[in-house]
Parts: sequence; C-alpha cells; structure tokens
Amino acid sequence: MAWPSTEAHVRLAEFVSTSSSTWRSVHLFPQEQWQSRTTEKPASNEPAYCESQDFEHNYALAVGAGKVKVELHLNHFKRTKAGEFSTMRDLCLDAKGLPLRRLCNATGQWEKVKNVTCLAGNQLSRQLNHLSEQLLGEMSHKPVVLTKLRYLLSEAHGKLAAVDIYSTAKIFAKLAERKDKESVLGADLVSICREIMSSDAKVLRLSAQLNATNSLLSKFEDYMNALPQQFVSRESCGKATTDTSLTTNNDVETIKLANIGVQALMSSNLSVFYVNPFCENITGIAIYSTSNSDRRTSISGFYYRFLYANENLEKLRREANLEAASYLPEQLWHQLKERGATYLILKVYAHDGLFVETAQVRSRRPRSKVLSITIPGFEGVELPSALPFLLPQGKYSNGESGCGYWNYGSWLNDGVTTCQEENAQWAPNVLCQAHHLTQFTFLVGGSYAQLHVEDKQLQLESALPAHEELLDMITLVGCGLSLFGLVCIFLTAALVKKWRNQASTKVLLHLCLALSLQLLLFGYLGENLVWSEDDWNRCLILGALLQYSVLVIFSWMLIIAFLQFQRYVTVIGVARPNHYILISAIVAWTLPLLPVLMVVLFDAESFKPSDYQRNSHSALCYPSGYGLALGVVLPIAMVTIANAFMMLCIIYSIHRALNPRRQLIIQQLRLSVLLFFLLGLTWIFGLCSYMHLGIVFSYLFCLTATLQGFVLFVYFVLLNTTNRRAWLNLICPNQTKINVPKRTMEQNSMTTSLSNSYRITQT
Repeated sequence: MAWPSTEAHVRLAEFVSTSSSTWRSVHLFPQEQWQSRTTEKPASNEPAYCESQDFEHNYALAVGAGKVKVELHLNHFKRTKAGEFSTMRDLCLDAKGLPLRRLCNATGQWEKVKNVTCLAGNQLSRQLNHLSEQLLGEMSHKPVVLTKLRYLLSEAHGKLAAVDIYSTAKIFAKLAERKDKESVLGADLVSICREIMSSDAKVLRLSAQLNATNSLLSKFEDYMNALPQQFVSRESCGKATTDTSLTTNNDVETIKLANIGVQALMSSNLSVFYVNPFCENITGIAIYSTSNSDRRTSISGFYYRFLYANENLEKLRREANLEAASYLPEQLWHQLKERGATYLILKVYAHDGLFVETAQVRSRRPRSKVLSITIPGFEGVELPSALPFLLPQGKYSNGESGCGYWNYGSWLNDGVTTCQEENAQWAPNVLCQAHHLTQFTFLVGGSYAQLHVEDKQLQLESALPAHEELLDMITLVGCGLSLFGLVCIFLTAALVKKWRNQASTKVLLHLCLALSLQLLLFGYLGENLVWSEDDWNRCLILGALLQYSVLVIFSWMLIIAFLQFQRYVTVIGVARPNHYILISAIVAWTLPLLPVLMVVLFDAESFKPSDYQRNSHSALCYPSGYGLALGVVLPIAMVTIANAFMMLCIIYSIHRALNPRRQLIIQQLRLSVLLFFLLGLTWIFGLCSYMHLGIVFSYLFCLTATLQGFVLFVYFVLLNTTNRRAWLNLICPNQTKINVPKRTMEQNSMTTSLSNSYRITQT
C-alpha cells in the first residue's frame, strides 16, 4: 500500500542474491572509464584475453496481475581483453536499470560470478541493445542501423531509460572507430542526439554513471569533426548553386551553401555548421531568438546569420536577442591559415543535457546555449591569439558568473576570460575569450545556482532512499488504522439507527465511502507494483479510479466545509434546498469525472510508470507530469486553500461566541483538530512535499493524511456519548449505568453542545 507522496518500492534484493562474491565481481561502469580499464596489464607483451563464455543467470520477469517470476536464462560474455570489462550479450540490468558487467583480470581469467538475478529491460531497451550488438559484429550496413536507431528513439518520445543512452553511446563509439566516415550519416547522428537531449534529466544523470553521456558526446564530436572535407571542400567554392533548404523526415534541416563555404545540419536541440573561410571569408555564425532582415530562418524556431572575419565585435556584442555567436577575427584567421587551418566547425547545443557533471551539488551551472568550436588540426593546441565568442548575460548573472568550458567531468573557467559590463541594457551579451578549442557556455554561480530548484531536488533525491523505508512503514500503519476506523464507522451506522438517520451522518458516510475506495485501491496497487506492457489497460483503469477517488474525497471535504461555514459563520438567513444531501452527492460523485476524463483522453501516457519505476518494482499507476499537475495537484490545491479559509472563519466565529466561557478552550482545540483532518488540510504538507520544500513535509504528510479515517472514528464514535454507549451495551449488555456526578453535569452539557459542532450538518 502506498501514498501519493511516496513511491512504493520493492527492492531487487528480493530476487538477487547479495553475496559479497557476486557484487565484488559484477560492477557498474565507473565514471572515469567507459569501455576499458587499463590499470591492470598482462605481464607479457602479447595481450591476454578471456575467451568467450556462456553464462547462466536468473531473470526476474513481470507476468500478469503484477506478479514476478524468476526464470533461468543462458547468456554470453564475448571474448574480452585482459583488464577490460564486458557486458552480457542479452541485457542484464540491476534495480536502477543499469547493466551489469564482468571483469577480465590481468591474467586473462574471468572473475568468478554466481547467483546473479537481474532484469531483462523493456522492449525498446532490448531492441537498442540488439542494434549495438549487431553493429559490434563483423559487418553491418551503418545507414540501416542508424535509421533503425533513429526510428526507435523517435517512437519513444523522449521516454528513455539509462541503458538506452548507454546502448546508443556504444553504437556511436563503434562508428567513430571506423576510418570510412560518411557525410550521409550526419543528419541521422544529429537527429539521434536531438532525441537523447530530449530525455528526462534524471535519466541522463543516471546514464552518466556509465559515462554514457560523455562517451556519446565525445564520439559524436569526433565523427562530425571528420566530415568538413565532404561538406565544404575547396573545390565547391564559387560553384553555381541555389540556396537550398532540405528538411528530411528526421526533423533535421540541411542547408547547402557550399558555394560560399557553408553547410549546416539544424534541429531543435542541436545544430552543426561547417564553414570554409577560403570561399567568402565567412568565419563564424550568430544565433538569434528573433527575426530581422539580415537573418535567415530555421524551421527549428531560431534565426541565424553568417559572420565575416572583419565583423565589428563591439556592434555584435550590443545586438539584442543574441543567443550565441563566435567567429575568427582577421588576425586570428591569418595566423591559423599560415599554420595550415582550413575549416571551422561550430556546434550549438540548445541546453546542457549531454553535459552531466559528476558532482551532485554544483556551485555554477550553465545558463546559455553550449557552443562547441573546432578547427581540425588544432585540437589541444594553444591558439596564437584569443578566440572571441558571445553569450547572453541573462538576469541571473552576478559576481561569480562567467564563461566556462567543459572538461568531460565538470565546468571550469581557467584559461577563459570574461568581459562583462554591469549595465546589461547597454551590453546584453558577455564577451568571452579563450586560447583553446572546446565546448563553451555562460555559467551562473553564487546563491542562485546553489538555491536553484533543480539542485534542491537533486539533493532531495540523493537523500530520499534513506527515508523511503520509514515513510512506507508510516504509510502502512496509518492506512491500516484508517481502514479500521472506517469499518467501525460503518458498523456504528448499522448499529445506531438514530445516528445514521441524521443528515450529518449521511454526509459523513459518503466521505468515509470515498476514503475506503481510495485505501482499497492503494492496497491493491501497493501489492502489484510490477507492470508489463500487457497490463497497460488495467493500469490505466486503476490509475484513473485512484485519481477519481482522491478527487471525490476533496469534493466531499469542500461540501462539508461549505456546510460548516454556513452553520457557524452565516447563521442568519440560511435556507438549504430540499434534498440538499442528494444534490451534494450528485455533485461530489460526478464532478471529479471531468478532470479524470480529461487526463485519460488527452494525456493517458502520464499514467504509465517510468522505466526506472518498472525496473525497481515501484511502478504505481498514477498520473505524472502535466496530468498530475493539472488533474490532481491543481484541484487539490484549490480545495485546500478554500477549506483553510473557511476553517479560519469558523474557528474565529466560534471563539467570539464562546469568548466569555474560557473553560471551553479545550473543546475549541478539539474542534480545530477535527476540522483540520475533516477538511483535508493535512494535504498542505503534501503540496509542500510536491514542491520539494523538504523531506520534513513528506513525514508530516504521511503522519497526518494517512490517519484521516482513524481520526474520524475517534471523534464520531469514541467521543460521541450515544455511539460509545451503544457499543458498550452491545459488548457488555449487563453493565450497569454509571451515575454521573452532579458536579460534572455542566461540563457534560457543554461537551454535548460542542459535540454538536462536530456534526457536519443538522437535520
């Protein structure tokens, strides 16, 4: 059983033997190394190898009705060089969805591995792994493989797993190793990187544990940097051609202007520009967010123009709506030309998705596009003079902000000069200068970066696993007590006829029925946390029912708050319509259907658990993303705010009426506690937890919201004299009545008067 604020989870350890010998031998890919480990080398000059070997392990497979079965599987390790790690031919994933590997030690012997149980991954992950194995074979037609890869990634619509990015990186690595690099693959590579950059930031961070993002970025850059001769050769300069813009079916726009020395591959997340300055003295590019007469339009939503070696740098710096720009000034171009420079390659990354830092807490972070500048033959070489590039200053810049570069681990700023003016209106762009070539961006530091929502969320996520088990235990206990209390309320209604005929009790029973539906659904979904693609329809139905039950509860709590407000605040002139309980029931049970149907019809995919949830056996069918925000959080927030306002008015009204009778302060506090639970104000803590305001709100939410049914039982059964005596008479029919001392008659009278205030309405 789970509660919306926490994801129920089942550890893979239930299926995986955690013997020390197993986990010493089966490792995750380290951050520093991706494919090989060179710290251990064989003693002889001839490299040693571990021969290919079949390997048996267990698969934890999801079957119907949310069940899991363990199945024996024969896998295979390929021939591997000593000191390197090898993955299995078929996917074998841990609870996080990361592939397991095996070490071939320095003597050419496989590390011993036993008792391995892992996950096979989803269909997409298996297909991508098969493609990577296919390309790693002796021979494969590269365009066909890339076409398949692009198609699979585009069909995923950004919902990728970490192992999918790893498999893509393996394909890129194999392509980069081959000498026969083909320009025809350029558009496919850009399209594939565009899809990867659209992935969830959490997935990209997780894949960085395999160094997949760094490997993919590096191999992409290497491959594209080898193509300028094919795109903008010297022979094409001046040849008659038309200004052609060809948009392929992979959302990559190809601009062919080889006659003036420019060709580009442009997409929404990533664009690559090839420049041959020998043609028309074009040495750079400028990207803008708005159009102008001197700018070209891209179908990806940005605008651009070519920069010449004699460009006016100060004028360019003051241009509005500039997003990124760089060029080779005349002096630098002549110096490089004398040393053999021919081409210039500029890549513009829309964001830093592929640039994943190893540190969880970052003091500075990118706040602009990432501009990659390459001159073939000058990689790792100090330039004879400074290379200028411009980036928008932004509204978050401060004393610790500045230009920086990527070192495939973190963002650094040594060797990069930032020329920044205080008046952003006078100089909206930052002039940066560097003497080396790599990827550059504008970094924002100081308190803004440290307090940014993403960083706080990342810190919360890193600490959350330590709290999940305790939160789940609190949730289970609280839901169990609530279910017990709700059952007792229904039994009390069946036992005490006079009480169940009251209008206040009828409203209470409707609320209890909605609470019971919610708890039963949570109980069922909490026991069925493993879902396969075949269970999608059942998952959608149960998720929609769960959303509906939550919204019904809040509908009744809003009705209760309104009735209480009428009774205690606007007492005079209140005239309730006939059959108002029937009208309330129709509204409360039908109105929540509207947001539920909207989410089901327009965002049904939001009910699907993520790959990470499925792999970790914590897959709860419940809306996510915009479906959660608009279909659940927004209605809950609106009702909670309205109920909080009406509760304050009720408490104030009662306090004024009873102010001379100070002895009723305890009863007033009891009423306040009841209204807090009855009107669902405990969900204030849930909203704070949803906004990542701290783990303490998750604890407060689980401690209070799960006890709502039990609190109602305490107030409406245990503290109600009539109901309490009915239970005592049923349990102990021969018990004699207890004489009430005369001294306490006044207190009982006052308690009775306030117990009436516990009623939701009057008959």
